[in-house]
Order: sequence, then C-alpha cells, then structure tokens
Amino acid sequence: MEHLTDAKLRELEMKANQIREDVIRMVSHAGSGHIAGPLGMADIFAALYFHILNHRPKQPDWSERDRVLLSNGHICPVLYAALARAGYFPVDELKTLRRLHSRLQGHPHRLTLPGLESTSGPLGSGLSQGVGMALAARLDKKKHRIYCLLSDGEHQEGNLWEAVMMAAKERLSNLVAIIDRNNIQIDGFTERVMPLEPLRAKYESFGWHVLEINGHSFEDIAAACAEARAIHEQPTAIIAHTIPGKGVGFMENDYLWHSKLFKPGEAEAALADLRTMRGRIRSEHQ
Repeated sequence: MEHLTDAKLRELEMKANQIREDVIRMVSHAGSGHIAGPLGMADIFAALYFHILNHRPKQPDWSERDRVLLSNGHICPVLYAALARAGYFPVDELKTLRRLHSRLQGHPHRLTLPGLESTSGPLGSGLSQGVGMALAARLDKKKHRIYCLLSDGEHQEGNLWEAVMMAAKERLSNLVAIIDRNNIQIDGFTERVMPLEPLRAKYESFGWHVLEINGHSFEDIAAACAEARAIHEQPTAIIAHTIPGKGVGFMENDYLWHSKLFKPGEAEAALADLRTMRGRIRSEHQ
C-alpha cells in the first residue's frame, strides 16, 4: 500500500465526491433506491478501490485479487459507482440501475457484473460468505484478503453472530469486517430499534481484533487496513463511524433518507451541495 501523500489524499477525496455524485444521479434516474448509506460509505469505497485493494479491473477474475463482499446489498449504488470509476465496466452503464434486464440490479448479482464477488440480499449473510472465502484461501495457500462490508443494523440478525464466532474460532486473519456504524436503519435509529452497544466489546469478547475509526478519514481507513494486515492470529473488525447522507446537508443523519424518493428539485440540490464540497477539496490541496 503506497504512502498517503497530499496528492493522493486529494485524489481520493475527488474520487469519493465523484462517487457521491454518481449515486445521486443513479438513484434519481432510477426513481428508487437507497441514498443515505451509499453517500456515507463513499469514502471507504474510494479508499478501497483506489488505494488499498490488490486488484486488476481489466482482469476481474485474477486469482490473486482481494475480495470485497457487500453484505448490506441495498447500498449497492456506491459499489457500482466505485467499480465503474475503477474501470470494471463503462460509467455510462450506471444510468441503468434497477432497470429491467440491467446488470445493475437493486442488490448485487454476482454472475452478471465484473467485480462482484457475491450475491447479496438477505441481511446478515455476507460475513458467513466471507468466512467461507477466507477458509478457502487458507486451504489454497493464497495470500489475498477478504473485506466484508457490513451495516450496523444487520447485526440484529442471528446468523451474522454465528459467522463472528466461526471466524474467531478459525483465527481468520485474512478476513476484515468493515462495519458502517451510521446509527440508522430503515425504520429509525439503531439504538432505539435494537441497541447494539457496546459493539466493540461484543466483537472483542468473541476474539476479534477491533479498531474504531472515522469512516470519512482516509488516513484512518488506510491505517486500519494496514494494521489488520499485521494481525496474524485474529480476524479484524473495523468499526467505521460514518454520517449517513454525507456531503448533502439536508440528508445528513436523517434516517428517513435510508430509502426515500427524491421530490422535484431535491436531486439537483443534492448535486449542488456536493459540487460545493468539491470546491472545498480543491482549495484545501492547492
């Protein structure tokens, strides 16, 4: 993993903002989809696909590639945007989100689109898939890593905790769970619907190495993934504190934007907010 220079930081910030703009356009054009979660995870996806991952977009089936699993598949617009911007498929295809016969379905479908490692839908299932892939990599004596992206709300699913136990029991140090701790789910705030805290202590009690980071800090994201590589006896959980709707003032921290249709003019207003952020990025790194 290369050093995070000022130039690299600026590049990642611009990539993340472009991904956010793509998400707004995709969901607006589709007339349906999830918005707040993808906006909140744009920095993490930009860091993964443009700094952290060992991958080859022009060779999506390269055997040594790192694997990315999106367990909370409903935030797939951010994954699709990152894949397209990284070169896995044409950016113009993003406008087909949720269309009939499109490769960009409302949840990822592994066999239809380059760069997808799993099919997701039922929440709580992604980490079990990640455990299987991590075990297979060990058996095959492969060095690639498995990054499993999880929502905080899906920790209400029992099968997720079975995977947490299994990963610790097998000491799967090649497995990294990145948890989007944005504190919302479709019907409210997580701590009101079904409290998760103390989330860090729960993972630690199961035998995981746990890190907590600012999910919008590229330095934090890169440092956490680098530290995970240095852990050889445990799987690593990275609890990334994020702001749902990040970058769009009227969406931030509002759980109603978990899944909400744009009213006339709202998509344009959201893009205007993001363009203002892009201007701040330029000025900070000049």
